[in-house]
Amino acid sequence: MTEFDAIVVGAGPAGTSAALTLARGGLRVALLERGPYAGAKSLMGGVLYTDVLVQLLPDFRQRGAPLERHVAKKGMSILSDRAETALSFRTAAWDEPPHNHSYTVLRARFDRWFAAQAEAEGVELVCGAVVDRTVKDREGRVVGVRVRMPEGEAAEGGDLRAPVVIAADGANSFLAEAEGLKPPPSGAHMALGVKEVLGLPREVIEERFGLQGDQGVAWEYLGAATGGLRGAGFLYANRESLSVGVVVFVSELGARQQNPTELLDRFKSHPAVAPLVRGGELLEYGAHLIPETGYDRIPLLVKDGFLLAGDAAGLVSTSPSHEGSNYAMASGMLAAETVLEAHRAGDFSAVTLSGYRRRLEESFVLKDMEHTRDWPGFLEKNPHVLNAWPDALSALAEATLRVGAKPRAEREGELWELFQRRVGLLPLATTAFQLRNALRVLGYGRSDKLMEYLARNW
Repeated sequence: MTEFDAIVVGAGPAGTSAALTLARGGLRVALLERGPYAGAKSLMGGVLYTDVLVQLLPDFRQRGAPLERHVAKKGMSILSDRAETALSFRTAAWDEPPHNHSYTVLRARFDRWFAAQAEAEGVELVCGAVVDRTVKDREGRVVGVRVRMPEGEAAEGGDLRAPVVIAADGANSFLAEAEGLKPPPSGAHMALGVKEVLGLPREVIEERFGLQGDQGVAWEYLGAATGGLRGAGFLYANRESLSVGVVVFVSELGARQQNPTELLDRFKSHPAVAPLVRGGELLEYGAHLIPETGYDRIPLLVKDGFLLAGDAAGLVSTSPSHEGSNYAMASGMLAAETVLEAHRAGDFSAVTLSGYRRRLEESFVLKDMEHTRDWPGFLEKNPHVLNAWPDALSALAEATLRVGAKPRAEREGELWELFQRRVGLLPLATTAFQLRNALRVLGYGRSDKLMEYLARNW
């Protein structure tokens, strides 16, 4: 039996951030990772927002963080079966450090590097460690974990003791369920991300996306990208590869009897996407669960001697911004700060550890999650936004841009008739009314003020 001051389960962004913060606070910390190395189970190939990372490691670039490209261009496309309506943004300001604090990364590489930084500052990283359950004292307080080493290495396992455990073991956290802090995952509140990494020469990527040097691109796709299911497609440019995939709700996959692999293949073959991924060599394929529980379903976060962080706590943005890693890092850091306070007080009760929730509420994590709490419900109540309106938008755009011999007034009349037939004024107004709170995800603040502005000016 080995004694520590704190144990962290899971060496992803949340767990490593927690362990690093604890070690800097003078504690002896064990960071337990189920995979053979940190990052071995990490699938994400996407955007890393570094606002929290820079607080932990201000010199992360000088330390050789495995960043792929800085995001110089962002965009969103609405797809019908044959067409694309796109909105993009790029600015020279993002080419200047700190590059809008966002980089494309491959988490398998990044997580391994990040855990090594924590190890260098005294964290005891143990890989290949399967945590089956917590260990409790006679009063039922968590005082450690039971560790099993795979492949018959039981002699190296056993109990690890500490007065407090932080569970950062991912979306499907068995520890959180076993401790009664949250129920088993529901398909209605869990998304499945299916992703491929496609290898392409650097010069090909830069030519296709109009990039130079270390410039990168992050692109989201709605509508036909997911066959009209709630979710999105994505494409991110790395140095010599593309991360391409789809994210959809598990319940809708089951209800529609959709094969996620076929959904991804269909997305890659879309006329707007196929030219971008053409000739890519399949380097990696995988699937990963993403909690979509949102602010209203955040689980209990603490009990005596025990805290949740990152995906295990459902701390993922459910808005179109798709933030996750920065939420994870922030929650890990705040959980660790709470544990350091508990160590100073010599009290690891749920009452003392409840300061963790207060810290989260004061941070951008829960403020942003509360701000966008209505977005998932809006899409669930208005499925036409993703399955019918993309086709209507494409038809309207095509009709608007068509050049012909008809007078403009006559063409405008045809457009109005097309709009009424494919969308309708009343359905549009009804959907816009329901969108009044969900619009906050676009940064407009109070949506009622936006609606008043639209009413006055449009």
